[in-house]
Amino acid sequence: MSIRHGLLALLDQGPRYGYQLRVEFEARTGATWPLNVGQVYTTLGRLERDGLVVPDSEDEEGHLFYAVTDKGRAELRSWFDTPVPRTSPPRDELAIKLAMAVTVPGVDVHAVVQAQRRHSIKALQDYTRLKARALAGESTSSEGDDRSDLAWLLVLDQLIFQTEAEVRWLDHCETRLAQYSERQADLPAPSAASDAPKARRRTRA
Repeated sequence: MSIRHGLLALLDQGPRYGYQLRVEFEARTGATWPLNVGQVYTTLGRLERDGLVVPDSEDEEGHLFYAVTDKGRAELRSWFDTPVPRTSPPRDELAIKLAMAVTVPGVDVHAVVQAQRRHSIKALQDYTRLKARALAGESTSSEGDDRSDLAWLLVLDQLIFQTEAEVRWLDHCETRLAQYSERQADLPAPSAASDAPKARRRTRA
């Protein structure tokens, strides 16, 4: 997730100070990826260092406003115009967990999969309820009243699709694990005769 570009997108609409940026960022994403003010100001410092924003003014309460520069607008447009790359996908903790679980003796991989499936299905139900409430609120508001509602719905859709895909992947993992167990069961067991020469050699030694 690019906090950097998210803040640039907000500043492109006018100067803002740190707490405003935090509140607006969370409003547009439904606080799915909550920020703290420290993260915001750290990112603003880096944006200022790179010439993408500049301090603009202060209000009567001492809040320092930041404004986007022409270079910052160019960076933002490039971000919007460039597809998110899939060449270096982010680390997925669940995929790593299952990859480790199948290689560590004594781990009940089926139990790991089932526990995750229960959790994912509950999350999917929660997201679906949130979407229903968001749609109900959207239907009672005037058309074009608040684009933040649309932004939140898009985020919810992504979360729902992602979680549905995760549940399907877990089902696929169960099938693959069952197939592996069947292949292992079909392998011939080591014969006692093949072990006998080794035992005799050890005895003579």
